Amino acid sequence: MSSTPAASSTPLPHRSVASIRAPSVAGQSGPTTPLRSISSSFGSPSSLRADDEIIIVEFGTRKLQVGFSGDPAPRGCIWFGPDQLRRAGDFRDWQPGYRHDWRSAAAGGSWGRDYELWRYDVRSVDLGLVGDKVERALRDAFTKYMLIDSRPRRMVWVLPSSLPVPLLSAALDSVFTRFQPPTISLLSSPLALAVGAGVRSALVVDLGWNETVVTSIYEYREVATRRSIRGGRMLVEQTHNLLAKHLPQGLEGDAESQEHVLSFEECSDIAQRLVWCRPRSTAGQEEREGQEEEDAAARSATVRIPLTSWLSPTTLELPFDDLSEPCETAFFDAQYTLTSFDDDELPLHLLVYRSLLQLSLDVRATCMSRIIFTGGCSAVLGLRKRIFDEVSRLVQQRGWDPVRGKAVEQLLANPKLQRAPAAARRPSNTPAAAPRAQDVGEERDGVWHDRSATPAGPYMEPETDPIEEQLKRGGGHSDQQPPVRGELRAIESVGAWSGASLATHLKTMAVATIDREVWLLHGAAGASKPNEVDHKVQRQSLGPGGLMRGSASGGAWTLGVWGAV
Repeated sequence: MSSTPAASSTPLPHRSVASIRAPSVAGQSGPTTPLRSISSSFGSPSSLRADDEIIIVEFGTRKLQVGFSGDPAPRGCIWFGPDQLRRAGDFRDWQPGYRHDWRSAAAGGSWGRDYELWRYDVRSVDLGLVGDKVERALRDAFTKYMLIDSRPRRMVWVLPSSLPVPLLSAALDSVFTRFQPPTISLLSSPLALAVGAGVRSALVVDLGWNETVVTSIYEYREVATRRSIRGGRMLVEQTHNLLAKHLPQGLEGDAESQEHVLSFEECSDIAQRLVWCRPRSTAGQEEREGQEEEDAAARSATVRIPLTSWLSPTTLELPFDDLSEPCETAFFDAQYTLTSFDDDELPLHLLVYRSLLQLSLDVRATCMSRIIFTGGCSAVLGLRKRIFDEVSRLVQQRGWDPVRGKAVEQLLANPKLQRAPAAARRPSNTPAAAPRAQDVGEERDGVWHDRSATPAGPYMEPETDPIEEQLKRGGGHSDQQPPVRGELRAIESVGAWSGASLATHLKTMAVATIDREVWLLHGAAGASKPNEVDHKVQRQSLGPGGLMRGSASGGAWTLGVWGAV
């Protein structure tokens, strides 16, 4: 059976493409392709992407972390070291047998300074070199980890609130001049850590490189700050002194006054890997016996440490218990009394306790239940638990009474000097008057509450808030737990960078926002004091780049906590 030519030339309906082609126009021969009109009101898509991207930069003393806003973790981390001080075309590191001459740098008094971005003592800091280090680190991060071009993008910097203004100005000058971001917003590291922990109030214990800083955050505001010079630099110095004593030709006399015989990089690596912290000594007999057994087992164990930066490479055999001495000396100094320390060199547990003691009652009750340990030294094995246990012991022994001394101890030890209640002080022949309704009170939690002191006169139950009652009865709030207050508790945080990324992604207001044109025109001198700034909400355009352009230009701006005197 054969088909006719007309039937064979007719296409099947499901194979016909005429329905998806545009109809032919008179005067045109052949099929045409429909064209879509692309609106150019918003410019190129790449420029839109550059306006939307916000780069989060977290500055530390020894490293820099970079990533995009909204990411859960930074894209890359740049560590500062002697490698960044090489000139262009210096390829000595790739030559066989080449080793960095750290002894020449140590002889000049800069043992370990090449591994730092800045020091808070700006009298001995080259600000131009700080700006060059920041520029090179950002270029390396953009090229290696973020894979972006040099198009201007908005930036958010996460900085410690104790950073000096000259260092901040040097970094801003370098970035504004060479990367040309339209705006740079500044966020405080303790505040970003609180956001990363999901709390509004916290006690942030930053065990950093230069110092240890304890910051009290209450309702997203820094209310108090205390610091101590005990930090990572002191830990590495104590580790060097410990290793130098056990060398075949050990240091004689005062180890701190001797020159460095081991490289900074090797001592820092040993401090990160092997140094640990002893637990707090307990008072119980059984616990003390168990602790002594553990200490004996630790003393019997030995650790072999290869050293390559000495005059001749060697291997040291040290008891494992000796590796806890650097941490004990750097952070606690238990061999000295607490009265022998200055305010800027307090042991860490006393620093945390006094930071809580200086807070008001409601702020202390909230912050003590949300203690966050952060910083590079927080990774030392057992250090966070030791600080927490020591603070708990101080609270149990002293309470929250700031008055100390022999007179207080005599008052607590002698019951005759303690204040007797009013019923016991009344003479026996004096009849007791009937208490009035407004004079009746009660004792709750060891504190006497006078009913007559209430504004309404006679005692009455506190009025209930109708809004709170409605929220409790509403859906989703029936299982809401009351906040934890009044007890010591440590919590975890995802980190300052992740907290800043979350806050920026949610379009929250930064501590300070600096416009590039205003900074290049006036510099740090153009910043106003907080009481001179009008905080009225200005009208902003929602067009492309409207929020970016209207964030800081045309109005007064401040440096936030960095510009406070």
